[in-house]
Amino acid sequence: MVKPKRYELTAEQWRRIEGLLPGKLGDPGRTGVDNLRFVNGVLWVLRSGAHWHDLPERYGKWKSVHKRFSRWAEAGVWENVFEHLIDDPDNDYVSLDSSLVRAHQQAATGKGGGQKGGTRLWGVPEED
Repeated sequence: MVKPKRYELTAEQWRRIEGLLPGKLGDPGRTGVDNLRFVNGVLWVLRSGAHWHDLPERYGKWKSVHKRFSRWAEAGVWENVFEHLIDDPDNDYVSLDSSLVRAHQQAATGKGGGQKGGTRLWGVPEED
């Protein structure tokens, strides 16, 4: 059994989500070249905290990965995956606690007006 690279999905994790993703044979539109490689690229950026342009070449061109990531976010693909994983009764691989989620002390004041235009997409650069 091949151990996945750092930040990548295991075979079991991939098995749980691959059917939820667009781009499969039989889906309308284009067929994804390699959904696993793409998802692992997205996870690499999000888990490492690196910029999209620092994405290793093994995941493809960073602009293409970012564009596809953004399209999936706007289409609700990621939300669907997260909802499926959260509802899974065998969910022993999703864990959050206060040591992982922190807010800046000023976030509690309610000042600043918040996000313009609704929900901020993960990995999408903020506008200045």
